[in-house]
Amino acid sequence: MASPKPRSPAPADLRRRVLDASIALIEERGLAELSMREVARVAGVSHQAPYHHFTDREAILAAIAADGFTLLADRLRDARAGADDALDEVGRAGAAYVRFACDHPAHFRVMFRADFVDMARFPEAEACGDRAFATLPEIVALLGEAGMPLEPSAMAHVVLHWSVCHGLACLMLDGPLKAKLPELATGRDALTRDVMAAVRSLVAAKMAAGAPRPSAGREKGVKRARKAGAPRG
Repeated sequence: MASPKPRSPAPADLRRRVLDASIALIEERGLAELSMREVARVAGVSHQAPYHHFTDREAILAAIAADGFTLLADRLRDARAGADDALDEVGRAGAAYVRFACDHPAHFRVMFRADFVDMARFPEAEACGDRAFATLPEIVALLGEAGMPLEPSAMAHVVLHWSVCHGLACLMLDGPLKAKLPELATGRDALTRDVMAAVRSLVAAKMAAGAPRPSAGREKGVKRARKAGAPRG
């Protein structure tokens, strides 16, 4: 008697298996090695099965990115919920960003790779990214309300804080952090706390200093205006 054919996974299970296999492959081999055929092999399904949910490799990556942005938004929301004030939110949200990257390296590597995923093709994934990104302008706005001068612009501060968090995450995942800075390699969480404490200190110092001094160009302009208006002797 012939053995029965293996049952195909349910649609939801198939989609999840394809995504899980893709994540495992990215963590093991990197983005460049991902292919539909290899995903099917690792997922234990036919070569055509992934196409039931994803038109191509980029569609798989977009789905991973969307999941990643959703996870990140949840992490940031939970971190901010426990903050005492805007300054505390800076540290908590920054630490949550770095921890997310370390806990979900495959997602993190996909989320910001425009050379692999054109988000314009995937509005749902793009919307997930927008929701996660909205956290930073909100925190910067709270800092402004708390008295921090947002010069030269609020968006400049958004990019600054994002760069610190994203850069630290990349150094932890792929950079030579332990080799180049062994005195700082005291553990992921300890280093993250130290860096975020340094960021909070810089923000607190700027808040205490009040309005920034005029730029050198502006000071020269003021001096010229004063000279032009001064009475001649």
